[in-house]
Amino acid sequence: MASRDLTTATLAGRVGVDPKSVERWITQDRVPRAGTRMRVANMLGYDETYFWPSLLGTKSVVGTTSSEVVQIWASRASVPGDVWQALIAKTGQRLEILVYAAMFLIDSHRLGDVLADLSARGGEARVLLGDSSSPMLVQRGIDENLPHVPARAASALEYLHVANDLPGVEIRLHDTPLYVSLYRFGDTMMANPHTHGVPAKDSPVLQLAKVPGGHLFDYYTRAFDRVWDAGRPVA
Repeated sequence: MASRDLTTATLAGRVGVDPKSVERWITQDRVPRAGTRMRVANMLGYDETYFWPSLLGTKSVVGTTSSEVVQIWASRASVPGDVWQALIAKTGQRLEILVYAAMFLIDSHRLGDVLADLSARGGEARVLLGDSSSPMLVQRGIDENLPHVPARAASALEYLHVANDLPGVEIRLHDTPLYVSLYRFGDTMMANPHTHGVPAKDSPVLQLAKVPGGHLFDYYTRAFDRVWDAGRPVA
């Protein structure tokens, strides 16, 4: 509330409750009704479980979270190429990618052309690639017995660099210790969690759908935004 310059009374008025109710949420950890929780979450920009973590164990939240998970694959390599192609084809106006290199999208699914088509349709794309000069990528390559990780990141940037000049497309470099690769196609997301010493292609993939009141989709969206904010724009 403070970060958005909202008083107790202002928030209460905007979500349609008495100011004393907001005070009880804060001081007594009271949990409001579902509709009110959703209005608060939308206004303040966090999932409702951020404010009321006791909801994480309730049947309604568990059910909503389960509905977000469309499918799980044991590894990224086991995701059929047709699935990636279908997601690309159904992308609306928003594409977001957080990876070190993801050369499979460039080689097999013509990511450069995808970005150009999205730009021509007035869409927006944010792409985060690993900074090939970062010691973090060198260490990741050592840990996974893939010493070419920095070189693959450099190749990805070389292929996609021209797309950075397209309207609505921006590429940034990051040097974070990547815990998950993310691929967002509109309201569908592929989350590829990383495990120490295991390449991303051999790690599981969750296909997530954005649903009202969901937790996982927004959780990973916020993770993307944190890396994006710390990323370095490509010149």
